[in-house]
Amino acid sequence: MHEILEELNKTSGVNGSMIVGKDGIVIATNLRAQLQDEEVGALAASIINTVQKSMSRLSNDALKQVTVEASNGKLFLTDVGIGILAVTTDPQVNVGLIRLEVKNAAEKVKLAQKRSPAGQKQ
Repeated sequence: MHEILEELNKTSGVNGSMIVGKDGIVIATNLRAQLQDEEVGALAASIINTVQKSMSRLSNDALKQVTVEASNGKLFLTDVGIGILAVTTDPQVNVGLIRLEVKNAAEKVKLAQKRSPAGQKQ
């Protein structure tokens, strides 16, 4: 999975990426040094859990992706089955390109999950 994150991080504007369990435990990471893995992982899990509860109350389908925009960057969160793919970017990025690359990476993570034995971390 580290290879998938490394490839994703080559996308223009991407600062880092990680896969975190829905409980906030880091599964794989490739973040910039100034970002704390555990903090980003906990934040991602908290956001996803809150949004999923809200979507459930509205009787909407399963959550696919959440984007958080701030003045100093964006955070893209996508469900990848085993957890959440979290991607941090610069504030001025091509959102369409990022969404496409995140979607492709998410599909690769899901495929890798199917190929690996249950419970094995990559």
